[in-house]
Amino acid sequence: MSNRDLTRADPPEAPVLGESRSRVLSVLQSAHGPVGVNEVADQIGLHPNTTRFHLDGLVEAGLAERASEEREAPGRPRTLYTASAGSVHAGRRSYRLLAEILTSYLASETKQPRQAALKAGEAWGHFLSERHVPFSQVDVARATEQLVESLDEIGFAPEAVETGGERQVRLHHCPFREAAEEHREVVCAVHLGLMRGLLDEIDAPIQAERLDSFVEPNLCVTHIGPRTR
Repeated sequence: MSNRDLTRADPPEAPVLGESRSRVLSVLQSAHGPVGVNEVADQIGLHPNTTRFHLDGLVEAGLAERASEEREAPGRPRTLYTASAGSVHAGRRSYRLLAEILTSYLASETKQPRQAALKAGEAWGHFLSERHVPFSQVDVARATEQLVESLDEIGFAPEAVETGGERQVRLHHCPFREAAEEHREVVCAVHLGLMRGLLDEIDAPIQAERLDSFVEPNLCVTHIGPRTR
């Protein structure tokens, strides 16, 4: 048998999902029957429109099935979703343990753990940006949109808002909450650096000035300001 035949015999890899989409899929897999958008949104704490986006993405990937609700009562039937049989092995590996190990190391083995974490986050932020976007076309709206998209893919459940004349990106979920509860200064510095690195990579006219951690049990607030050259 040739190498080419061996390659063909290998089973296809499961699609790699972002944190938010993996959580949506997990809800479908644990449900006892078809579920609607609002039911999934309530369980994972995402906006219904964002949840519907992820559900439809799972359908396109062949990991979920979509059908209209059968009902006799008047009114528009709901769209219901179920996990497909081939979705059991789909998803992303959990790096939570690795995050806790590295966070503990930074906290205990470096003289300035926050600064080290900030630099580490900035370095990785450069790899998260969509490099095909021409720098000359990155205005405030596009930069904010890309920042939110990237954070959502990681699992922060972000929301861009403007309040009191200030731009904010509110994070409704911490994908590394366990590590943050133990070493908040380090983990939150990584997250702030991540946002700074991403915005710097696309030459955005805005920057992440600071991150207020856990202002509510499930809310961190990033303050966005004009970039200083």
